[in-house]
Amino acid sequence: MEVQRIELLARIAEMYYEQNLTQSQIAQRIGYSRSMISRMINEARENNIVEIRIHYPLQRVRELEAYLQDVLQLREVRVLQRVALTHSEMLRQLGALASLLLEEHLREYLTIGTSWGTAVYETVNAVRPHALEGLRVVQMIGSLGTPNPEIDGPELARRLARLFGGQYATLPLPLIVDSEATRLALLNAPHVQRVLHQFKQIELALVGVGTVDFEYASLLRAGYLDYRQLESLREAGAVGDVCAIHIDLQGCLIDTPLTRCIVGIDPETLRAIPVRIGVAGGQAKALPILAASRAGFINHLVTDEVAALRIQKFLEGEKTK
Repeated sequence: MEVQRIELLARIAEMYYEQNLTQSQIAQRIGYSRSMISRMINEARENNIVEIRIHYPLQRVRELEAYLQDVLQLREVRVLQRVALTHSEMLRQLGALASLLLEEHLREYLTIGTSWGTAVYETVNAVRPHALEGLRVVQMIGSLGTPNPEIDGPELARRLARLFGGQYATLPLPLIVDSEATRLALLNAPHVQRVLHQFKQIELALVGVGTVDFEYASLLRAGYLDYRQLESLREAGAVGDVCAIHIDLQGCLIDTPLTRCIVGIDPETLRAIPVRIGVAGGQAKALPILAASRAGFINHLVTDEVAALRIQKFLEGEKTK
């Protein structure tokens, strides 16, 4: 988009959102029709010239936070109280809650690693921008090339870095390649090695927690896995993933021909990151969260009441067996 067009859209958006002028008043000032002004306001929002944030009152369930922190052996837990929220509304509020936890750990010269997904996107979207000298963001898994690029790794890394005036590094590879040999060859390329070297410098990881539930599996919805491949992971014992590293309920790694073709941070490097914030909510994410905790892939958790209660019920059921 041309700079002149962006400036025009920003000017109109400022008059509408900050000066509280009506569309008819703006049309009279600019010399366009009211319908044209309406279309341009929508265009400004679609191109992220305008960002609208709704500040929900974030209610937490402290008893469940203490319970999960203890049984999952996590450093910090935030549980969003969920009262009549749709799934998308829950994710927005979960992101807002996670952004507050993330901001508690921010400092200058910090290196942050990011994965991908809607929960991570909503977290980044809720972060308040402010300058932090020397901050850097690194994409930790290959790109998915999703129909919605806003939730993909490269865009999330870029956006988070720009919020703090920092730098970013993207991993210029797809998430899944055609063979293990291809994966190894790509990882040895010099330009890829420069990014992989930065994985060792990550001090804070912001990750989603994936599920193999057919309805909510992000990799399936993104078209990166088909039903047959997802079923093969389920048959191998997978209940979920972090950074596309699939694990079973006990937190053990799943080893299949498919998992050997995934490009991203390795389990040992992920576990070595000091602060590992997992963001996930909903019943389908309960067992994946449990598995991610047992695997050591997360040590800070932001979830919702539905997932927390499902984890509690499952663990109490395990005790009675």
